[in-house]
Amino acid sequence: MFDAAAALADVLDTLDRDAREATRLRAALVPELRRVLDLGRADAEARLLEERDGLACARRLSDLTDAVIRTIHDAVVWRLYPNDNPSTGEQLAVVATGGYGRGTMAPGSDIDLLFLLPYKQTAWSESVVEAMLYVLWDLKLKVGHATRSVEECLREGRADMTIRTSLLEARYLFGTRALYEEMVTRFDTELVMWTAPEFVEAKLRERDARVNKAGASRYLVEPNVKDGKGGLRDLNTLFWIAKYTYRVRDQSELVPAGLFTPEEYRVFERCEELLWRVRCHMHFITGRSEERLSFGLQPKVAERFGYEPRGGLSGVERFMKAYFLIAKDVGDLTAIVCAALEARHAKRTPVLDRWIGRFRDRFRATAIEAEDFVDDHGRINLRNSDAFVNDPVNLIRLFWLADRHNLPIHPDATRLANRSLRLIGHSLRADEEANRLFLDILTSKNSPETILRLMNEAGVLGRFIPDFGRIVAMMQFNMYHHFTVDEHLLRSIGVLTAIESGRTEEEHPLATRLIDTISNRRALFVAVLLHDIAKGRPEDHSIAGAAIAEKLGPRFGLTPAETETVAWLVEHHLLMSMTAQSRDLSDPKTIEKFAGIVQTLERLKLLMILTVADIRAVGPGVWTAWKGTLLRTLYDETEVVLSGGHSEIARTDRVRMIQMSLREQLADWGSDAFDAYAARHNQAYWLKVDATRQFKHAGFLKALIEDGRTVATADETDPVRGITELTIYSPDHPRLLAIVTGACAALGGNIVDAQIFTTTDGFALDSILLSRAFERDEDELRRAKRITTAIERALRGEIRIAELVADRHPPDKRTPTFLVPPDMSIDNALSSRETVIEITGLDRPGLLYELTSALGRLNLNITSAHVATFGERAVDVFYVTDLTGTRVTQPDRQTAIRSAVMEVFASDVAALRAEGLDALLESPPPREA
Repeated sequence: MFDAAAALADVLDTLDRDAREATRLRAALVPELRRVLDLGRADAEARLLEERDGLACARRLSDLTDAVIRTIHDAVVWRLYPNDNPSTGEQLAVVATGGYGRGTMAPGSDIDLLFLLPYKQTAWSESVVEAMLYVLWDLKLKVGHATRSVEECLREGRADMTIRTSLLEARYLFGTRALYEEMVTRFDTELVMWTAPEFVEAKLRERDARVNKAGASRYLVEPNVKDGKGGLRDLNTLFWIAKYTYRVRDQSELVPAGLFTPEEYRVFERCEELLWRVRCHMHFITGRSEERLSFGLQPKVAERFGYEPRGGLSGVERFMKAYFLIAKDVGDLTAIVCAALEARHAKRTPVLDRWIGRFRDRFRATAIEAEDFVDDHGRINLRNSDAFVNDPVNLIRLFWLADRHNLPIHPDATRLANRSLRLIGHSLRADEEANRLFLDILTSKNSPETILRLMNEAGVLGRFIPDFGRIVAMMQFNMYHHFTVDEHLLRSIGVLTAIESGRTEEEHPLATRLIDTISNRRALFVAVLLHDIAKGRPEDHSIAGAAIAEKLGPRFGLTPAETETVAWLVEHHLLMSMTAQSRDLSDPKTIEKFAGIVQTLERLKLLMILTVADIRAVGPGVWTAWKGTLLRTLYDETEVVLSGGHSEIARTDRVRMIQMSLREQLADWGSDAFDAYAARHNQAYWLKVDATRQFKHAGFLKALIEDGRTVATADETDPVRGITELTIYSPDHPRLLAIVTGACAALGGNIVDAQIFTTTDGFALDSILLSRAFERDEDELRRAKRITTAIERALRGEIRIAELVADRHPPDKRTPTFLVPPDMSIDNALSSRETVIEITGLDRPGLLYELTSALGRLNLNITSAHVATFGERAVDVFYVTDLTGTRVTQPDRQTAIRSAVMEVFASDVAALRAEGLDALLESPPPREA
């Protein structure tokens, strides 16, 4: 164990006695202090790994910093500015404030210092402070500092809530203690005593702004450990508020003060320890003040915690579940503190309501028909504390009443519900009334997402439906899903409710129209809640989820027919999305196979609505007009088949209507010009391209024809979705896709989606979506222009794309954060004309170029390509023929294709083998979206 105190004493003892000048002193002092800091931090890291106590590590680092600052002060005073008999004006107290004042620090934390003076600054104190700061800066420490008198501290604290909070955390380090005691006493009597409501309001407003910036959900899969919802700053805020309101000095006093029960305080300590442990590990791993628990960091921190794969979850997923459960506990503590503060009238009710949920008609006077409940000033509360013990159904009825009357739940009732979870057992789960109330909540037309989230936060939902409890706080270690599984399911219910109410009619006109025509509304809501309930299990979550649905349907009171519908929807909830995004929708075989699985119009409607809700709830930017058009096309094509009509006839009518709509937008076009333009595009173009893009294409192609150009490109950015779109027009030829993807790869453009069409007169019109590389549009458009220029030059034969890729895109030697087992299938049953090659693997810049080049070298003609990415997972589907225009049926040819494609993923295969994941290579997991 490293003895920092002894090491620093040696530093002072051996300090050059002739170092009487500031520069010489720093030259002698800084290297030695740097050595002590490095050794002290290394010791703290080693003990953190051994003891697994984050709070002890944070305190150890704070103690180390205290000792270093004291050593700097002593060296400065002894060598540079000795003062054996200081006057009254030359008194100085050095005080730790802010986070450092709490006596806890992460390796990369700021050091907040207050140099406290009796009144105005003297030449001696100014010199000492300046010399100390120069040493700290030379040590490359991040120092926040202020030099103030006691009077100035009080004046600044009165005017600025941030300074007031910093002073609230003040901790004496060394110097004239009387100055510190005077400041603390006057701060308490002159500032704190009469201003608790003002302080609480300010801290809660500040907290709202902070979490909105860092991420308004505590279930974001890359959480900010310091500033995010459920993070350390939330715990700090709770203690600040309690300290200010209850006048406690140490957090251990929160139980005697009556704010927490002993059990709740143990939860507080457990949350604080784990969050500090995570934060310290993050800083040690990165060597900097990194507060976002990114995908790249999660496996490393999970390994340090000792998590290993178990029960279908990877080690990192188990670690993140533990993290999110702690974040949930922080939320529970927040509600407890708010309730206690309101009882003391230290805060006004509206702010509390922002913390516990927003409801319409919040304070409408309403009679509560259940005898165990009362309307407590506009909130549902319990008439007496044994209401749950006397009738456990009240644990569900509480939330049913909140939904029925559009009233928030009193925090005291939520707190008691959380303490009464042991009452939720087999008998309550089997209770007919409890299940009826729950189904009413789920299918309510008010705000089921809000009520279900309150049930989840209280722990009731996971206890009432144990299969749901298994996925509470569960994250999926991938870049596609933005939230934990339970949060995704609750958001899906919210999207479904928005569709039914008509609030999303502009974005989802088809789903909005369909939801009023379905016969199985209850089944739809249950299916949406359950569609991902089997995530994290070794088996396919769709099949396992269907089995869970078959079990829960009768319990909820669904009819056998409704239960069968729910199970079917859960089992096939990915079918429509995958078919729309990775199959040729103009191929009758695609529609025929999809319709064969769906079988009825009612199922088609339900699956369409569920698919929209599922995609929309994944996260911001995931739903696009592009996906909406593909889903609408698949729905329309399948509807015709299932209703007994002929697909070609209906398709022709729909194409005509789409063309008429575009014609109305192109008012300045002559009829002959528009008819000639419309004839250049086949049916697939009209059915699969959204209206906005069709309008842009029309103007783009018209300008090209007028200029007499046969090769051209265009580019534009979409900052909301974080993508840049390239449009390419060129005479079609077999190597075109390889050229386009090669130019993107060479210049660092990562393709995340693509639409590829050929006009009836032999020209390619391709739309390529790239992930955005720069925040500023000007920078991003310059990059896009470099890529499109390279494409045009390659198409004109001025450069060889293979050489450009070799020169500018060397292999990436870094270990990938994600490991995706490559998989592929070659199918001749999915199309009547082409062989369908579906390839799944880890996405990376240049992947699509490597795949198209590999297929081109095998003399395969790519007639259609469907490119999609789901976070880090690429799913590329190619419809190909041999050079003779026939399907690839020979076994040796298929073997050659498989070998060429898998060679592209050779480095990924090696990485998986190095991690001992050979089993995944033999049997890749099912593809999930």
